[in-house]
Amino acid sequence: MRIILSVAAAAALLAAGFALGAAAPGAPTLPDRLRQTLASVGLARAPADDHDQRYAAAAPDQPKAAPDPHAGDDHAGHDHAHNHAHGNEHGDAHGADEPHEAGTIRMRPDQVAGQDIVTRRVEGGTLARHLLVPGTITPDTDRIARVPARVVGTVAEMRKRLGDAVQANEVVAILDSREVADAKSEYLTAQVQAELQTINFERQQKLLASRSASEAAFETARAAYLENRLRVDLARQKLSALGLDAAEVAAAQKRDEATPNQSTLRRYPLRSPLAGRIVERKVDVGTAVGKEGDPADLYTVADLSTVWIELSVPTVDLAQVREGARVTVTPGRTGETERRAEGRVIFVSPFLNPDTRSARVVVALPNPDFAWRPGTFVTAEVEIAQDSVPVRIPKAAVQTVEGRSVVFARTAEGFEKRPVTLGRSDDEAYEVTAGLEPGAEIAVGNAFLLKAELGKADAGHAH
Repeated sequence: MRIILSVAAAAALLAAGFALGAAAPGAPTLPDRLRQTLASVGLARAPADDHDQRYAAAAPDQPKAAPDPHAGDDHAGHDHAHNHAHGNEHGDAHGADEPHEAGTIRMRPDQVAGQDIVTRRVEGGTLARHLLVPGTITPDTDRIARVPARVVGTVAEMRKRLGDAVQANEVVAILDSREVADAKSEYLTAQVQAELQTINFERQQKLLASRSASEAAFETARAAYLENRLRVDLARQKLSALGLDAAEVAAAQKRDEATPNQSTLRRYPLRSPLAGRIVERKVDVGTAVGKEGDPADLYTVADLSTVWIELSVPTVDLAQVREGARVTVTPGRTGETERRAEGRVIFVSPFLNPDTRSARVVVALPNPDFAWRPGTFVTAEVEIAQDSVPVRIPKAAVQTVEGRSVVFARTAEGFEKRPVTLGRSDDEAYEVTAGLEPGAEIAVGNAFLLKAELGKADAGHAH
């Protein structure tokens, strides 16, 4: 303990001596090592500022050093070294990147093909404007027919069921009819009488030529012959009015002669007037038809390969609708808009409905797969105008970047962003009024991928 106190006292005396000496004018300053030693034991502080001021006063021509912003920071040297190294690292990395021009995307042809980016040359075209009108599908009245009971009789056979397909002129039912039997008998009798009178007339003609018969007998035979020929013609027309063929009736009579127990004299076949499907069956076997109060039809046949759409167009829009205009049809129910078909306006009524103040418009719609069923509500887009524009591009080609409409034009190195000004539009395309000329090649498919690539490239350039 004494040794320590003695050392401390000696150090204090030594410090005091140096302090007195330093206070004298022109006295030298304390050596730096000694000043730091005294400061470490708490007896003196290294007067860096006094030393600097005296040094500056002793050398007025020497420029002052800028203060170190990291003075007093134990980690200054480490941070400075770290930042320097980090700066070198980033400097090297940025120096390795190729220069990037804003709005351009570098892509090789194989990269373009790999991302299914479709390009097309810009050209003029037509924009179609439409009128949206609700409608209802109905059968085409030219393709719907009924199978009537043309004679009085009873249903003997029903050969078709509901929903069955039929061909034009195909037998669909058989009636048993006394009226038909009388008509057939009249024709067959007249035919037999005509054959006999023909033979007699030819015989009298030969006798007259050989002067073996009188002219009066010849004239009588000739009159009877002509009368029976007239009867045959009248009977044939009666069969034709019933929808029967005279040759078939005669052939059936010969078959009946071979099979006496099977007579077709009373059988009357009913045939389909057109090809289609049985959409309605009104009678059963044994039903009496043809008389007043009896069912007039047996079947309803419809050809639904083409249907109609009944539209009700308001008066204010009627002047824009023209016969022959294209019509795009979509189902009226939500969720079925993926199904579309195209038809044509075939009729615009010249009369207005007094209750609704609208006109009837009919659209013919092809229906090859029978997917459009009569009674279905649909939405029709009626084409009311076509506008020719010098520059027309698909809607899929337009992207929005920083609030502006842009397209991506093909270049030798990839694609270039081009701001465009859009004009009129339809369901599929835009008119471009500025920013794009015909002949330029632009991306029209998967253009959103280029927008994403542009965002990544701009982000890297900003960093």
